[in-house]
Amino acid sequence: MISIRKAIIADAPSIVDFQLKMAWETEEMKLDVVTVTKGVQAVFEDNSRGQYYIAENNGAVIASLLITYEWSDWRNCNVWWFQSVYVKPEFRRKGVFRKMYEHIKQLAEEQNIAGLRLYVESKNTRAQKTYEALGMSSEHYDFYEWMRK
Repeated sequence: MISIRKAIIADAPSIVDFQLKMAWETEEMKLDVVTVTKGVQAVFEDNSRGQYYIAENNGAVIASLLITYEWSDWRNCNVWWFQSVYVKPEFRRKGVFRKMYEHIKQLAEEQNIAGLRLYVESKNTRAQKTYEALGMSSEHYDFYEWMRK
């Protein structure tokens, strides 16, 4: 049985592992484990940075995601961003992300959050189809960035 909950510090090793795997799977990027570990721990130390959620199957962690916050002066409330989404391969296409999304959406509605956003790697069409099936849209904005290398 799949359940969704806020992550606790004991979940950090699974989250770190998922982030290393996701970076390789999606972008063939090898991340530094020490940096990722410190980054994950920083979220647990300061919840203004975000909040992790995990999915469990019979007590085993099978997926995680990070919610971060964007202030909207247009709406006078926060928008939540999904980041660092990872589902173990053997649990993909089985509704795990959908369950996580629905859980987060319900929390957002209860807390008067303006909306939910995410970004997806431009070639990751499988993920894009998943997000569209949930009713999310990419028609309003294009995403641009500058990232320090």
